[in-house]
Amino acid sequence: MSHATPIPLQAAPPPPAVLTDDHLRGLMAQCIHCGLCLPACPTYSVFGTEMDSPRGRIALINAAADGRIDLDGPFQEHIELCLGCRACETACPSGVQYGMLYEAARTAIEEQRAHTGQVGRLEKAVRWLGLRQMMPHLGRLRLLARTLRLYQATGAQGVVRRLNLLPKGLRGMDALMPPLPATYPDYSRPAPAVGEKRGDVAFLYGCVQDAFLAGVNAASVRVLQRNGYEVHFPGAQTCCGAAQLHIGEHALSQELARQNIDACLGRDYAAIISNAGGCGATLKQYDHLLAEDPYYGPRAKQFVAKLQDINQFLADHLHTPPTGRVDKRVTYVESCHLRHAQKVTKQPRALLRAIPGVELVELKQPDMCCGSAGVYNIMQPDTADQVLDAKLADVAQTRATTVVTTNTGCHMQMIYGARKAKLQAEVVHLVELLDESYRKAEQP
Repeated sequence: MSHATPIPLQAAPPPPAVLTDDHLRGLMAQCIHCGLCLPACPTYSVFGTEMDSPRGRIALINAAADGRIDLDGPFQEHIELCLGCRACETACPSGVQYGMLYEAARTAIEEQRAHTGQVGRLEKAVRWLGLRQMMPHLGRLRLLARTLRLYQATGAQGVVRRLNLLPKGLRGMDALMPPLPATYPDYSRPAPAVGEKRGDVAFLYGCVQDAFLAGVNAASVRVLQRNGYEVHFPGAQTCCGAAQLHIGEHALSQELARQNIDACLGRDYAAIISNAGGCGATLKQYDHLLAEDPYYGPRAKQFVAKLQDINQFLADHLHTPPTGRVDKRVTYVESCHLRHAQKVTKQPRALLRAIPGVELVELKQPDMCCGSAGVYNIMQPDTADQVLDAKLADVAQTRATTVVTTNTGCHMQMIYGARKAKLQAEVVHLVELLDESYRKAEQP
């Protein structure tokens, strides 16, 4: 009697170290599975499935850390559908730091994809070009924006949109493109304080914000100047690393963090200012990102201690209150990362109420995401549009003539959304309203 030779079972590869870290295990153990995060989650609202909720995703991460499920297939699908908005952190009674769990999961997915050769040549080329060769380099981004401005100014963009000539991926990027600036701020020398000088601040002008929404940066600088601050622009600064971190490029995010830290700790500033909620959230976690680095870990803590969102800083240092009337009905579309990660919620509203003539009308669901989420609206456009549609309906019921944002991605998403929904409303950053009030106060 013959017996077939048993086929040995192939052992599953061990889970990536990033998921088996004791600190990460502790974060997962904090989840008590109460479900209070479910109503706060945009993707749970869209899909209604447990695995597309924070609680369900934590269960997936826990299973992956135990080696019970693979990192591709359903695990990758449900993790990548997460917006990373961190609304669940605000809703959570146990203080689960979901953002750290999510970023660890994205890093683990990318490590495995790279190890198993799943990252194709085209994707590698796109990432290399966008994340390494464009976003960290201000001059290259400005050159791209100037080229695209010609595309807009000649009317080519309108023709392309009407005839639907672009493939789906590029179509989404084109739709998100705001009206591009004709001029850019000069960062070659500090911008002097207006009136009594109260200190020096470092201004982080960003990458996409500067190239595509340069007017926001110019207004930010003018508002800081009017409140007595000399504004410095550390020359070696670069992209904050948020987009890289959101798609699992952990090592690249660390490189960019080190460069920004070195740029800004060269002198003693009263504060380091960021005017983009999503960028600021990443900048404020540099101490966590570089915690294992014996040299940059302590420097990252110094950096984070100085860092403030511009709304946070101005609310405490509005030495010259705005006095020019800005008669507008306004609604405030919050940056998820400003609200849920940085916990800056009262200060933007206080600044808006300080502007004479502004009528602030609150959204019914101010804590819900607009669907931008870094590069999410490019990577997951169909889901992003569903999330955006809910936000647009909320904006429409306010009958606001001005939509105020505090983040680059949200700003571009709401410009696209207002056009898509045919809302008769302008979209501006909060500092642009402050700047308008100051300018009107000086008019005869």
